[in-house]
Amino acid sequence: MQRLMFRDDDDGERGAVAVLIALVLVVLLGFAALAVDAGMLYSERAQVQNGSDAAALAVAQKCAANTGDPSCSTTSPVAIDMANKNAVDGLSNIKSVSLDLLNRKVTVTAGAQQAGGAPNAVSLFFARVLGVNTTDVVTKSSVQWGSAVAGRTPFPLTYSICQVQGYIGGALQLLQDHGSGANPSCNYGPAGATVAGGFGWITQDPGACGGTINLAVSEGGSAPGNSAPGNCATTLQKWADTLTAGRDVIVLLPVFDAVIGTGAGAIYHLVSFAAFKVAGWKFSGNSSLPDTFRNTSPDVPSALSCTGNCRGIIGSFVKYVSLADGYSLGPVDAYGATIVRLTN
Repeated sequence: MQRLMFRDDDDGERGAVAVLIALVLVVLLGFAALAVDAGMLYSERAQVQNGSDAAALAVAQKCAANTGDPSCSTTSPVAIDMANKNAVDGLSNIKSVSLDLLNRKVTVTAGAQQAGGAPNAVSLFFARVLGVNTTDVVTKSSVQWGSAVAGRTPFPLTYSICQVQGYIGGALQLLQDHGSGANPSCNYGPAGATVAGGFGWITQDPGACGGTINLAVSEGGSAPGNSAPGNCATTLQKWADTLTAGRDVIVLLPVFDAVIGTGAGAIYHLVSFAAFKVAGWKFSGNSSLPDTFRNTSPDVPSALSCTGNCRGIIGSFVKYVSLADGYSLGPVDAYGATIVRLTN
């Protein structure tokens, strides 16, 4: 009887499988390094980017208010503080703060910082298996500041420079839009030398509440009328809702220093934008929202109430730094409406 013989190759197969598993493990570890370390680096970079953005904005705000401020410098303490506050572990590294005061621009370069680690370096985990222990995380943010020189004003009103000068940061005012009794000390309209039929309204962009203003052109057209333009009902309602909720409404209004013509033919000579904090208004003869709001409320002193034939807006001109978009920027002017904006 013949006997069947089987050759035992188990040891050889086990050896081949072990090599294959080792190779697969290297690949799997590579993917783990990519997934875990890349996710960690993404989070770290987001924190550093937020920090450099916040630092650049904070320095620009200081420079916009006062270029002599110690925080408007290449060693700005506010930059370090803002970068650290945007890191989960409270640590960040400001590599540099670059200032261009002539062009009103600040650039902040920031990097990661881990306790006991080298500046900018982030320790990796699985990538160490592949011989990569750390990698640098560095971001850069640029911010420009300045006063608005062109853009669409959010509401189609303009006021004379004498209604603004000396009132920045001051008390509430009632700025009437017509009538010889409105701000009689002004030497030019709409009060004191009223634009006949103008009521301080300027020409709007089609279908919008507000008109495009370019101070380089220095001219704005007049739009006659007694009541607020129909396009502004939504804007006024939003203002009313915001004030009712206890929040501020601050808008940029154009300022003029001369006017020629009358009615629809009048031309305002525009020189600046001023930041105006709205408290109330009355633009028509009825008492319903949104044309009339808080013009006789406890929030407005009786001396400033807009009643009878009065048409106007109640509030105060404020000096502030805004993060608003949509305006072209120029040198900082004297009227308090200064914008800072991320450019990179």
